[in-house]
Amino acid sequence: MIRTGEQYRESIRDGREVSINGEVVRDVPSHPMFKPLVDIRARIYDMQHDPAHAHLMTYQEGDETSAIANRLPLVQADWWDKRRATDAILDTVGGVVTRVGDETVGEMWSLFDGQDILNDVDPQFARNIRDHIHHVLHRDPFHVSANTDPKGDRSRPPYEQDPDMLLHVVRETDAGLVVRGAKYETAAAYANQAFTKPTIADWGDAACSDYALGFICDLSSPGLKFLCRTGFAGRGAPEDYPLSSRFDEIESLVVFDDVLVPWENVLFYRHTRAAQFIRATLHRYSAFAFVQRLLKQADLLIGTALLSVRQTGLEGRSAVQEKLAQLAVYREGIHAHLTAAITLGERSPAGLLMPNQSLLYAGRVLACGQLPQMMHLARELCGGQVCLTPDAAAFRDPVSGPWLQKFYATVAADADGTGAENRRRLLALARDLLNSDYAGHRLSFALFAQSPPFAHLAAVYRSFDWDGPLAFVRQAAGLASPSPSDEGSSVSGDH
Repeated sequence: MIRTGEQYRESIRDGREVSINGEVVRDVPSHPMFKPLVDIRARIYDMQHDPAHAHLMTYQEGDETSAIANRLPLVQADWWDKRRATDAILDTVGGVVTRVGDETVGEMWSLFDGQDILNDVDPQFARNIRDHIHHVLHRDPFHVSANTDPKGDRSRPPYEQDPDMLLHVVRETDAGLVVRGAKYETAAAYANQAFTKPTIADWGDAACSDYALGFICDLSSPGLKFLCRTGFAGRGAPEDYPLSSRFDEIESLVVFDDVLVPWENVLFYRHTRAAQFIRATLHRYSAFAFVQRLLKQADLLIGTALLSVRQTGLEGRSAVQEKLAQLAVYREGIHAHLTAAITLGERSPAGLLMPNQSLLYAGRVLACGQLPQMMHLARELCGGQVCLTPDAAAFRDPVSGPWLQKFYATVAADADGTGAENRRRLLALARDLLNSDYAGHRLSFALFAQSPPFAHLAAVYRSFDWDGPLAFVRQAAGLASPSPSDEGSSVSGDH
């Protein structure tokens, strides 16, 4: 059954070992650096019970109500429903959050498509993935993913350096596998479970490898340690940092110190073919939610830039309109790829409806690759005051306040009677969106969260249909049709 926000909060009060800034966190839900995102995740759970949102967030099957985000996508309507539910969440919380559960749960659907491969290893593993998809549907955990490895010496394979640098099996027991190593993951410190799998493809030449390992990790398991990066929340007044104080999703280095993974949670083990399959197909569903978040990021950029030029009376200038149009083209390009990916969806090996892979991956390249330029355009439109404006306290100060009110008031900004305060608030948001350390973090996250840029392009290469352009040019040039042996090594499939 769908959970409430309070049930979620209680579920992460489980004695887990979390530290941040050298401080041991005794209560994750109330800690000032975790509380904002815990509260958002709790609000999402409560939205599922709210009559104003329940029709967008949930669906009924028999007597049970489940989250739309967790539903297996079988038809186009399922994707439209997921898209509407995510939009409702982001509109309600008033910002962009990447880890609300729907992005990472899609990665399990990719392995659901690989059940034939899992059956080759052990039929129990195929049953396990089906059971865990059922578990997510019916128990509604906050589900994340654990992909990224500590890098170590990347010129060496894992077996030629510290064996604990990468997550691996140290022994088998009757109860399950004991694993050791580490992973990076966003939101792990306040999530319930993580789909844990390898990111590297260099497991050696052997068919089996202790590093070729995938499982569902219960994040309350003994032996887990969450070593978190410094949070942005609480480092400045919320009125001066309206985004970073509310929407910072904290990453952790999750250390597996001889953690027991029960056999029912193991999805593949020592089978490089299964590991290669999940790496090749990991984002065939999850990339949709990832790109949809970047569409909302584009809306933030457009709204901030447009309000800024309106406040300063510059919207009528053609040079300004050209820059705004470039932002709009970026936004509409992402929107078009998402829409087309649903409309031209493809049937997966297990009968699910995948977003059109070529269009989805091309949209991801567009959204991630052009984001730095779009942020720069928005920065140009907002102007130098973004990096020059004093904080809110200076506007309230009896000495400096009157001067700031004088020089920050504009006719447009004063339209609703708030004077310079309207201008200050917008500039504070623009600074947090474009110029802060939080802004830099979000940009790096967008570029590397699913995979590095070269892998994004590799996914397009593997999913694009090259035959159509080749046939068209052969006909136009009057070339003889090649024999199959002359066709070269065309590669299909996603990355």
